[in-house]
Amino acid sequence: MKIRTFWRHIKEGFKSIGRNGWMSFAAVSAVSITLLLVGSLIGIVSNINNFATDIENDVSVRVYIDLAATDEIQDDLADQLVALDSVEDVTFSSRESELDNVKGSYGDTFDLFEGDRNPLHDVFIVDTTSPEITAEVAQEIEGMDYVSDVNYGGADADKLFQMTSTIRNVGGIIIGALLFTAVFLISNTIRITIFSRSTEIEIMKLVGATNWFIRWPFLIEGALIGFVGAVIPSVVLWFLYDTIFGTVSGFLSGTTFALLPPDPFMYQLLLGLMAIGVTIGAVGSAFSMRRFLTA
Repeated sequence: MKIRTFWRHIKEGFKSIGRNGWMSFAAVSAVSITLLLVGSLIGIVSNINNFATDIENDVSVRVYIDLAATDEIQDDLADQLVALDSVEDVTFSSRESELDNVKGSYGDTFDLFEGDRNPLHDVFIVDTTSPEITAEVAQEIEGMDYVSDVNYGGADADKLFQMTSTIRNVGGIIIGALLFTAVFLISNTIRITIFSRSTEIEIMKLVGATNWFIRWPFLIEGALIGFVGAVIPSVVLWFLYDTIFGTVSGFLSGTTFALLPPDPFMYQLLLGLMAIGVTIGAVGSAFSMRRFLTA
């Protein structure tokens, strides 16, 4: 295609949007409403997944060392833990640190036991490469020498992993279904705009215009409709998310949970919505014109 012809098609695409004002408005509205729903759901599911990941990463294996173990034995046990393929990091927590943690949890009540012998164990806190294999790692560590006990949350942790996996799967399915609905709605709306201009297409064919010469202005028009329809929900979502982030972050401060920061999350989301809008608009136009351009 010549550059001059290409620019002509772009001009025609803009003119077509202006000439068919109400139909263009309907198409842009359909794109905007659908992508607003898609973007909102992606934002919600992405943050739920982020919460789930934070919870999973907070699950670790606590290895209680036998009270009879010497410093040399503890060093040897640490080397064994680090050598495991599924272990990412090993942190040591002394009996004194464990006691301080208990005191912090129970407050003044624990002062009643002041002066008593510390009954707690030294602990290795083991982080695995993947939360889902925590139970396997715990079972493997249980068989090591001088390991008094191993704790990772047991059945509660397993239920947690199942729940987070379900959230991810269900969220992905819903987003996929909504995107399919978006393609269907937007394509049908654009199809109506093309049907209303069937006479125009027939005249262009009668004067000898090729299929692609006819098709390009409609493809560009569909892409422009998709782009404009994506800009509107992008502005709305940016404002809403920035407001929610500023409000909710204060409530979540001091916890292990955090919303995804607007930068880069919102940039990625908005660019994705615009790409979806442009693609759906162009593809919708292409599919809708098959009835008129069969050859």
